[in-house]
Parts: sequence; structure tokens; C-alpha cells
Amino acid sequence: MIAPRLKELLDQNGVSYHRISHPDTYHAHSTATATHVPSRQFAKTVIVKADKRLCMVVLPASDRIHLQDLRAGIGAHALELATEREIRDVISDCEVGAMPPFGDFYGMEVFVSPHLREDEDIVFNGGTHNEAVRMHYRDYERLAHPNPMRM
Repeated sequence: MIAPRLKELLDQNGVSYHRISHPDTYHAHSTATATHVPSRQFAKTVIVKADKRLCMVVLPASDRIHLQDLRAGIGAHALELATEREIRDVISDCEVGAMPPFGDFYGMEVFVSPHLREDEDIVFNGGTHNEAVRMHYRDYERLAHPNPMRM
């Protein structure tokens, strides 16, 4: 089942979405494969510390993370990956590594790759390692209010 907070947000806003159940996966590329979605369309959510504040960065599964490029892309002076403990302290309603890309749930600013804007749909983890969500990108953008990353 997708995270209750996510389901409530989508349902209350009348968003059309599709839940995709799949075997447990722990890497974005594996999840894209399991859900039969091109890895450029599957969004992975990465939690970083940018200038000492936690932020969400949403990238296609096909993209590699280069911290220096990412730092420049979101306009931070200092950037590092958040630890698993830091993530668990803030995100307690989802499995670590399966967070949906909605930073408002956790008081985090969200930055999204322009590559994800190239497709009509976006697919992402629904809060567990065995369920994903597909929805229109424009609905995602309307609800998540992501900041564009400079690339």
C-alpha cells in the first residue's frame, strides 16, 4: 500500500494516479525495471544536506549523482548526502530509500531534474520498496512545488 499521507494528498486533490505493485527492489534502476518503466522516467528521491538543511533532490533513475554538479545545480555552498539516521529522524512514515518525492510532507525543499519534465508522466516509489505510483508530471509539479535544478 502506498504511504497514507501520499494517498490522501492525491485523492483530496482529485489526481488521477496508478499504483504499481512489484517485487521488493532497493535501487531506482531495479525498480524501473520491475515496473516496466524506462529508467529516465522513474524518479529517484535523494535526501541531501544543502547548507546544513535537508532537501529532496528528484532525479531520473538513469542519472548518476555527482555531488559537485548537484551542489551547483541547486545553488548550495555545501552539499553532502544525508545519513540513513538523519533520513529516519525526519521521514518515519516510509521505508528509507522509498520516499515519494513530496518534500512538503517533511518540511523539505524539493529540487527536480529538468530531465523528468520531458515526459508526460512521472513514476516514483510510493513509500515502500514494493509499490510505485504513476501520475501526470503536471499534477506532480502542481502538488509538490519543486524547484528546477540548473543543469
